[in-house]
Amino acid sequence: MPDVQSKPITFSASDGWPLAGDLFIGPAPRIAVMISAGTGFPRRFYRHMASYLANQGAIVLTYDYRGIGDSVNGSLKGSSIELPDWGRHDMTAGIETLERAAPGLPITHIGHSVGGHFLGLMPNHHKIARNAFLAVSSGYFGHHALRNRPLELFFWWGLGSYSLMRHGYIKPVGGWRGEALPPRVFKTWRKWSHRQKYFLPDLGADMAPQHYESVRSPIRSWVFSDDPIATPKANEVLLEAYPNAPKSLTVTSPQDLNVKRIGHEGAFKPECAPLWSEVYDWLSEATVPGEARAQPNLQKTPATA
Repeated sequence: MPDVQSKPITFSASDGWPLAGDLFIGPAPRIAVMISAGTGFPRRFYRHMASYLANQGAIVLTYDYRGIGDSVNGSLKGSSIELPDWGRHDMTAGIETLERAAPGLPITHIGHSVGGHFLGLMPNHHKIARNAFLAVSSGYFGHHALRNRPLELFFWWGLGSYSLMRHGYIKPVGGWRGEALPPRVFKTWRKWSHRQKYFLPDLGADMAPQHYESVRSPIRSWVFSDDPIATPKANEVLLEAYPNAPKSLTVTSPQDLNVKRIGHEGAFKPECAPLWSEVYDWLSEATVPGEARAQPNLQKTPATA
């Protein structure tokens, strides 16, 4: 898109870890948007949506979590990176970086999959005016589509266990199509995904300090009818982590967007651009936190093309 400027940046997480990102700057920006990735997705996967949003009138930050893409910073074998580090340190720094790049603009957030899990670990979550969750849900396999459960169990106990033993981390081979994963990230993800309440039992201990009950920025969650992972039930369980945030749910089908498939990652592909317009329109209603009125809690809205 000719009116959009993009530039690579580096910034430090709140504990000093170097992170790689990209800023997309469009004409006459009205809002700022941080896009937080799903597990194993590099920031480049979101570049098409980021360019679209910038062209509509946004400053957009995409970034790689530590241990992912250009934020690996050393060998993953024996890495001490923990899954909550992505929220507590990386997402926190992303908001500060975006705020400096877009002074005075409302800060909004798009979370894909695990990108919606960790608002409550961010001490600066109050700076976010609105959250758009796309395919965000609990990872508990029992709340996923029945057809997907054998594949998930194979990943957890077959492919994943072998990769840890053979390589010391999760290598992108044998069916895992994402980026390489640090070993502790995988083990924590596996532990949570075998519990009906996912990470909720850890909020009082392993994930402390945390601020989930303090999150009050509105969350609009989009799930997709052909997504075997982010089912409405799995989404419902995850949103229980945010008891005081206004929430709404939109269920969208491939037919609504005139595409053959959306699944767990398709919402960020160019053919799903009609969805991007819907997301932008909702985010663009954001005001600087403290000026917005609270919205009704947990209402379902119909899908729109």
